Amino acid sequence: MLTAACAADERATTTHRAKLAYVYVRQSSLNQVKQHQESTELQYRLVERAVALGWPYERVQVIDEDLGKSGAGSVERYGFQKLIAEIGLGNAGLVVSLDASRLARNNRDWHQLLELCSVFAVLIADGERLYDPRAYHDRLLLGLSGIMSEAELHKIRVRLHQGERQKAARGELRLPLPAGLVYDRAGAIMLNPDDEVQARLHLVFAKFKELQSARGVMRFLRANGLPLPVRPLLGPSPHEVIWREADSARVRDILHNPAYAGAYVYGRRRKDPSRSRPGSVRGTIKVAVADWEVCLQAAHPGYIGWEEFMTNQRRLANNVSRYRTGQAGVPRKGSALLQGIAICGRCGQRMALHYSGSRSEYPVYCCRFDRDQRAGVLCQEVRALPVDSLVERIVLDALSPDQIAIALAAMDQLEEESQQLERQWALRRERARYEAERARRQYDAVEPENRLVARSLERAWEDKLRALEAIEQEYARWRSEEHLIVGTAERAELQALGENLPGIWHAESTSAADRKRILRFIVREVVLDQKRIRGQVWMKILWQTGATSEHCVQRRVRGYQDYIDVDRLRQQIQELNTAGKMDKEIAAILNQEGFIAAHGCTFTYENVWLLRNRWGIPTVKINGVGANPVRWPDGSFSVQGAASVLGVTPQTVFDYLARGLLSGRQLRKGQPWQIDLSDDQISRLRARLRHTKRSRKEAS
Repeated sequence: MLTAACAADERATTTHRAKLAYVYVRQSSLNQVKQHQESTELQYRLVERAVALGWPYERVQVIDEDLGKSGAGSVERYGFQKLIAEIGLGNAGLVVSLDASRLARNNRDWHQLLELCSVFAVLIADGERLYDPRAYHDRLLLGLSGIMSEAELHKIRVRLHQGERQKAARGELRLPLPAGLVYDRAGAIMLNPDDEVQARLHLVFAKFKELQSARGVMRFLRANGLPLPVRPLLGPSPHEVIWREADSARVRDILHNPAYAGAYVYGRRRKDPSRSRPGSVRGTIKVAVADWEVCLQAAHPGYIGWEEFMTNQRRLANNVSRYRTGQAGVPRKGSALLQGIAICGRCGQRMALHYSGSRSEYPVYCCRFDRDQRAGVLCQEVRALPVDSLVERIVLDALSPDQIAIALAAMDQLEEESQQLERQWALRRERARYEAERARRQYDAVEPENRLVARSLERAWEDKLRALEAIEQEYARWRSEEHLIVGTAERAELQALGENLPGIWHAESTSAADRKRILRFIVREVVLDQKRIRGQVWMKILWQTGATSEHCVQRRVRGYQDYIDVDRLRQQIQELNTAGKMDKEIAAILNQEGFIAAHGCTFTYENVWLLRNRWGIPTVKINGVGANPVRWPDGSFSVQGAASVLGVTPQTVFDYLARGLLSGRQLRKGQPWQIDLSDDQISRLRARLRHTKRSRKEAS
């Protein structure tokens, strides 16, 4: 021992003693600082160890800023950072610590310390030896000490976690409870005896069942001034129920908590180092319900049942508008019927929604994928009103009682076929499980020393397990794509819905969000494409039953060059004009026949007049399309003829007609005038004109 001590002392040279010695003191938690004071005192006495190695008291500094902080690396240790900085500045000649676990419990910090000490010639001392990181064997020992320190921490955690996991598997691990539950004196979980707490939580679940939205529940609670009970884990009054104003996060916490469904759950979250922030130990992520380590249903009283809890989870997940993953989002109050379920027929992406117009009264389905992801132009924009109108008619027709009866009959056939396929899958899975179990028994039966045979049997067992896993995955994929199975209760509800749906749909009390919810029970998605057929929006409806149907609706276009059936429209206007119909009459006939103008409105006489002028269709007169004659075949005068006989302009003739000095008629408005003129009227009007001219001449 004396020889080892002398060898150790020889490592500390005058150069080392010319610098400072640092004693690093750390305890992992505040509880250890309070309860294990002897360990803390032992670390402080390491100052004497530095003095024994040749450093005077005044040149030994103690770094104890990290008392109560873990050395695992997930917590910001300012004392350790200070030590690293002093080494890097060349101020340190010796670092003293009780052992490697005090300096660091992770290899990253430990090897960083070793590297810096090696570069700046700093010695490291523990309670037994003095080490020089520049020496190979010393560095080897120090490296092994750091590795063992980290491994020791890992083993401690594993043992603690296994004990905690076993206790949780029995439902005996005492977990923090939400505000609606408490522990009784015997340690059993029961509902909070506070009637107001129970009533408020029952109200939350009831309103979510009605509104289908956590945000809707939050708005209802805020509008009525109803706070929510909360049990904080930290703060001045931990674990006591307090009341806080409702917000979306608190409502979602209540809906996501399985304890309110009477379930004892362990492992809802797990640590994720990639999400940890410096100075925080929280870096956790949510775990899917199927991956919870312990889930004991009906373990204690609850506010809802497990089935309702799972239904709420599916509803909350689908309420989030993640179009890339196929989540349509919650139905909102906007008038667009296909919000969240409209699919672009060009690129297959979900279409967003925006409202145009001065008062945002015109919804438009818009595909922004090319613009947002590839800096291109908009894929397409589809006006929602004509599309929604057609979808509404199709859905109401499809839900008539007769159509529902036909659909249910078809569902019976699909259900029978599904049962047959289910039987075939069951046999296939059973055979795969038998083959895997048989391979396992063969592997277990071989002698361990006979590795030649054991390796072959092990490979065969692994092949069977992979085949079994592939079959299970195929079966799960088939189940997810299988047709909807309708029970007896659902059949009765569908029949009642078919009889009452039109009245419910058009009722004033039915909101736009309610109509969207009804639609989503029946329709899964609607594919839209307005560039496939000229002047039309092509749509494909994907029903919840798995069936599809294709439809087309005329769309609004900028000009008649993109009109749906411009040739038929032109021919119809030509025929009606030839038949002597005026523009207003032609417009009325076109509207009766179902024609719609290019901009999506009804035809007016202005539309017809513009189209006739564009297509060169002249107005058909009494004598066809020629100029008006002086006199018509029945002896009456035209406007031009009357003006010539009287010696006035045509405008004067129109003025006489308006003042009643002349009498005439039109077959219909817009047709030429037929004016009756006798010889006496001609003489009288000529004399009137001469008198008027003479009077004007004398006055001038």
